Amino acid sequence: MTETRRIAFTLNGEKREFTVSPDEKLLPLLRRSGYKGVKSGCSEGGCGVCTVIMDGRAVLACLLHAFQADGREVQTIEGAGDFEAPHPFQKALVEENAVQCGYCTPGMVMAAKALLDKHPHPSEERAKEYMDGVFCRCTGYEKIWSALRKISAPAGGQPHGS
Repeated sequence: MTETRRIAFTLNGEKREFTVSPDEKLLPLLRRSGYKGVKSGCSEGGCGVCTVIMDGRAVLACLLHAFQADGREVQTIEGAGDFEAPHPFQKALVEENAVQCGYCTPGMVMAAKALLDKHPHPSEERAKEYMDGVFCRCTGYEKIWSALRKISAPAGGQPHGS
């Protein structure tokens, strides 16, 4: 018999409680709790499609044990924006035609959100650091970068160092 444990954390702004097993990862916990926007890709931390934000940092939900979220703040794509009020990066992705199959999009949005929350006008190097690890197999990235530049450049300028 597997021993379970109760944990609690703030999920998309709402305090939630869960029962988890010691070996359960955060990704399946989120998905079984109805947060289907968090995608399962490689389950090894190599593709980034499971990216969520924990305490302001982009993290891979497939690598974290669920109990590591206890007492923390977690945000999924469901908490980043919706059709009525999309996150600026979601809107820019659509405007730049940067979405094809859409499988990587939640991870991309969460990585970009973590970046922009801390560095609204990041340098190209910093943007690459935050976005590295979220792989898109469809777009070739240029339109994704155009969308990110569109919302992160200072008014009338190019992205700068931060």
